[in-house]
Amino acid sequence: MSDKPQFEFPEAVRELAERNVEQARTAYNQFIDMARKVQDTLSASQGAMTSSAAEMQTQISKFAEQNIQASFAFATELSRARDLKEYMEIQQRYAQKQMQTFAHQAHVLGRLVSEVAQKAQPR
Repeated sequence: MSDKPQFEFPEAVRELAERNVEQARTAYNQFIDMARKVQDTLSASQGAMTSSAAEMQTQISKFAEQNIQASFAFATELSRARDLKEYMEIQQRYAQKQMQTFAHQAHVLGRLVSEVAQKAQPR
């Protein structure tokens, strides 16, 4: 068995990747703040919006934000990987966690859609 040295990502590359992720996170936070203000304005001006539709809109926004934050955390963790093995382990953990998260989110949204459909049916 040979002891080949593992390829290691240079510290400068990891630092650059981490700075890029932080810059992207800052830009995203500015965007999401603006989007929330627009959503609040629209919600206030649409008094006819049903509570179910408003709940769905809120839940979808919440899930989108959670998914984006998870992506930033993933990118940050990847940027700190020291070698290819660690990089692949991080990817595997993220994929498994996101599949569980997506399944939960689909269940919640399915329940909300069902509730909206039931309320929309004539009595």
